[in-house]
Amino acid sequence: MIRALLTRKPLGALGAAALLGMLALTALADRVAPYGYDEAEIFARLRPPSGAHWLGTDNLGRDLLSRVIHGSRVSMAVGLGAVALGLLSATAVGLGSGYFGGRLDIGVQRLVDAFMCFPLLLVALTIMALIGPGLGNVILTLGLVLGVRDSRVIRAAVLSIKTNLYVEAARALGGSHAALIRRHILPNLFAPIMILATVNIGAVILIEAALSFLGFGVPPPYPSWGGMLAGSGLVYMLQAPWLALWPGVALSLTVFGANMLGDALRDLLDPRLRGSAR
Repeated sequence: MIRALLTRKPLGALGAAALLGMLALTALADRVAPYGYDEAEIFARLRPPSGAHWLGTDNLGRDLLSRVIHGSRVSMAVGLGAVALGLLSATAVGLGSGYFGGRLDIGVQRLVDAFMCFPLLLVALTIMALIGPGLGNVILTLGLVLGVRDSRVIRAAVLSIKTNLYVEAARALGGSHAALIRRHILPNLFAPIMILATVNIGAVILIEAALSFLGFGVPPPYPSWGGMLAGSGLVYMLQAPWLALWPGVALSLTVFGANMLGDALRDLLDPRLRGSAR
């Protein structure tokens, strides 16, 4: 898989490198950041990029590079946490609905249809307005929202897998539902789950940025890229454009990496697309 990614999907390899770099930055934020994320110098307010502050300072004299680095923790925590929760719930709902079928499938799909009538961001905003801001609430909200939406993809995969001859043979030999799911259904869901994971990371990070921009994300003083764009980045955009530039660049690179990796994995794991190169 890694060799195919490097040789046949260079953009996917570049996206993987961007994500790995961001994960490393997240893990080493306390050591890499030159200043504390809330360390202010009152006489260094709105300083442009310089040797002392490589990306400049904000309206409170805080080092922007340090805040961008620490902000990666919020984005990656939301991205990984919400995607993991979403895939767990999507697999549970989609597997149960697709495998057992009948009235259970009809009822679940009508609920999913009702949910899908509304934009994803609108649903997330409504839930966040009810439960309040905070990192844990953002992860929970986005995970549940993604789980309902992606259950359709898992259900479609299960419907395709359970009609294969080897599954029918195992059922005819007296295999229990638990054994069929464990031995034949779940292993074949690996490819769609991996594709959903990588594609959803970018989408979740963007939604978290939008929630933070609207005041429903991680409360200050802890930085998030969306919060930085909505705060000093928006207020001082003309006077100090670097306040919006660098959080936007970090956000764009992360989303680009996740999307490129997701597209590459889709092409490599989908047998209908394995011949394409990009």
